Amino acid sequence: MGTPRWIERGPAFLITGLVPSRHLPVERMPSSVASSSEIAVELNSRSLTLELVYREHFQSVWRLLRRLGVPAAVLDDAAQDVFLVVHRKLADFDPRAPLRSWVFAISVRVASEHRRRAGRMRAAQLEDVVPDTRPGPAELGELKQELQLLHDILGELDEDKRTVFVLSELEQLTAPEIAAVLGVNLNTVYSRQRAARKVFDASLHRRRAAARSMAAAAALNQRGGTRR
Repeated sequence: MGTPRWIERGPAFLITGLVPSRHLPVERMPSSVASSSEIAVELNSRSLTLELVYREHFQSVWRLLRRLGVPAAVLDDAAQDVFLVVHRKLADFDPRAPLRSWVFAISVRVASEHRRRAGRMRAAQLEDVVPDTRPGPAELGELKQELQLLHDILGELDEDKRTVFVLSELEQLTAPEIAAVLGVNLNTVYSRQRAARKVFDASLHRRRAAARSMAAAAALNQRGGTRR
């Protein structure tokens, strides 16, 4: 078996190589759901409804909750909680505001509540995530390993840093958008972003070094066994 890709590549690969488009939750959207462009037209031409918000944002909410550390066993409940809040507050939503940021702000609060209930558990194994491209068993195993690595490193961040890191690096929100979602100032966002990236890079570097040492030791043992 060759060296896993994450050992040889830098932090950018672990982020951009895995997210967000290549992996979706097993609970896929029904085939009858309209495309994002069709939904956007509906959102612009009709009054906002829970059904439209759900159809447009369910996948991103599910993914965000997962990355914010909500355990897999309660993901469905957490996603339901998000849209229950959306349902309660939809009548008060200002249509001039970005809908995505508003939904994400609710998701962040729900994720925080579920993480507290779970005792700030580390992420569980990612058997609930599969790649769109349906790779073979070897590649699928490697992708799962990389996803587990990503979630393990995210688990080393405190809640504030993890939230900013996920929103910026994985969900691709801008700093002003993150500030609006979290209700904090821009300097706070930038500070948390820098601190989170420092922890992320250091953890990945440490794990790569350990993996290389283990691989080298295994190779030596294998050569020794062959000679005998």
